[in-house]
Amino acid sequence: MAFAQNLRQICSRFSSSSILQSQLTSYRLQSTLTSPKLFVSGLSRLTTDEKLKEAFSAFGQLVEAKIIVDRPTGRSKGFAFVTYSSVEEAEKAREGMNAKFLDGWVIFVDPAKPREPRPPPQHESQTQHPGFAVNKTVGWCG
Repeated sequence: MAFAQNLRQICSRFSSSSILQSQLTSYRLQSTLTSPKLFVSGLSRLTTDEKLKEAFSAFGQLVEAKIIVDRPTGRSKGFAFVTYSSVEEAEKAREGMNAKFLDGWVIFVDPAKPREPRPPPQHESQTQHPGFAVNKTVGWCG
C-alpha cells in the first residue's frame, strides 16, 4: 500500500512538471515523415477521389489522391493514399487533417508504410504428395 502511495506522489510531481510537458509535446510533434505519401483512414464510403483532392489540396501541390476500392464491388474500402510533391507539404496536411471531419466521418492521417512484398501465389496443381490427386468436389454430382 505504501508503494502505491509513493508511486502516486511521484507521478503527480511529474505530471505538473512543465519540463516534462514540453518534452512530451515536442516529441509528439516531431516529424516522422520520410516520404511525401500519406495513408488516410476512416473515410466514408461515399467520399470520392474529387472530394479527397479538394480537402487535401489546401496544404500543397498534390501529386495523387486515390481512394482504394474493392475490385468485385467497386465500393470504397474506407481508406486512401495521398501523395504530395514534398515532405513538408505532407507534414502540413498530416497536422491539418488528422482527426478532422470529411463527409461526416472523422478521418485519420498517418505516414504511409512501404508495401510489403507478397509471396508468389501457390498453384493448385502442385500437391505436397506427388502421385496422389485430391477430389475437391463439394455437394451432390449426378
